[in-house]
Amino acid sequence: MDIFFLGTGAGMPAKLRNVTSIALKLLEERGAVWLFDAGEATQHQILHTSIKPRRIEKIFITHLHGDHIYGLPGLLSSRSFQGGESEVTVYGPKGIKDYIHASLSLSQTYLKYPLVVTEIEEGIIFEDQQFMVEARRLDHGIPSYGYRIVEKDRPGTLLADKLKEAGVQPGPIFRKIKNGEAVTLEDGRTIDPNEFLGPEQKGRIVTILGDTRYCENAILLAENADLLVHEATFSSNEERLAHDYFHSTTHQAAEVARKAGSKLLYLTHISSRYDRNNWLELVDEAKEVFPNTDIAEDFKEITIPLHI
Repeated sequence: MDIFFLGTGAGMPAKLRNVTSIALKLLEERGAVWLFDAGEATQHQILHTSIKPRRIEKIFITHLHGDHIYGLPGLLSSRSFQGGESEVTVYGPKGIKDYIHASLSLSQTYLKYPLVVTEIEEGIIFEDQQFMVEARRLDHGIPSYGYRIVEKDRPGTLLADKLKEAGVQPGPIFRKIKNGEAVTLEDGRTIDPNEFLGPEQKGRIVTILGDTRYCENAILLAENADLLVHEATFSSNEERLAHDYFHSTTHQAAEVARKAGSKLLYLTHISSRYDRNNWLELVDEAKEVFPNTDIAEDFKEITIPLHI
């Protein structure tokens, strides 16, 4: 499970930071990529990475401001020409369906794959055997959501050597035991999977928030998260400006991480008023409140480690 920052700036593209898009790479878990927001030129950013658009399975839009959605129609269109045939689901606030339909219809764009657009409300918006995604409304000038991605706990590591000692050979039986199934052998013995699996592996939690002021729902979404990605459009001494424009400061983002008990905070959606020389200052401000903080940069990739 890796996070790849495709765009980390606020408002409009800048030389050092494109507008918002984040890829959650789940290649080992499900052979897929989930995208969070698709600001202008997101597909251009992808061209400089190993990410394959045909692997994009789901796209989660936090809100309908242009710096978060202007790259979506182009990305959806190009995916047809890049071998994408599998279904894509787009989740987003009310209005995302009209935006996509109008963009594709007026440009006479025809997709070669099924596209499902789901307009969300608060609550569990997706769940399967591996993952659950919860959305909550944040505090912004228009409806803006944050997403909590929860990986479900998985069976422990298969103790293959112990199975071989018990006379069980690799093959379909191994797979059944790995899946937690009891197996009866030809000699009549029953293999209890609990005796041949290591401790259950606890799933990881990633929280990715849209644009927001400091708010309680952000804290709820980030509770005990392994990684919290929170906007920090303004420095700590610009609290009034942040409030007026429905954004957060470095201190406010860090306070959310601290109160939520998150393990790691990454600041993103950085205003272009701050150049490269200022970025470390923004991190230092956040660290005053939450020490385990870093700042996102375009093309930066981080791995969310397994719970051992």
